[in-house]
Amino acid sequence: MAILKESNILLNQEFTSKYDAIRVAGQLLVDNGYVEKEYIEKMIEREDMLSVYIGNFIAIPHGTEDAKKFVNKSGISVIQVPNGVNFDGSSDDKLVTMVFGIAGIGNEHLDILSKIAIYCSEIENVAKLVAATDKKEIIELSGGLE
Repeated sequence: MAILKESNILLNQEFTSKYDAIRVAGQLLVDNGYVEKEYIEKMIEREDMLSVYIGNFIAIPHGTEDAKKFVNKSGISVIQVPNGVNFDGSSDDKLVTMVFGIAGIGNEHLDILSKIAIYCSEIENVAKLVAATDKKEIIELSGGLE
């Protein structure tokens, strides 16, 4: 199962587009050995097929079904975007302040996705993540998402 580490977290980021945010989330996964670089383009494909915005200011970019061949081990990246990045394009209906990039061996991505969705279903939890001032706080707040 994926364990959230400080090296997988970026704080106080700003992006001009959802694609920039997705690419950075993917690059964190690449840099930490979870996926091959080709996985990043599969994350972009997934967003183009079906938005990875899940509500409550959260997006969970992940690869398409055929991206599994680029996954080395299950992992998660977390990016805090206090000013938000628009995942809609035309309005602020899908403003995202927390981006969780995920990759999973087999069906583990479904388990990771579920844990993030349950945790972030409470807006108070999202607000605490966005207000966090250091990486350890993100890990403590999220319980490591293990």
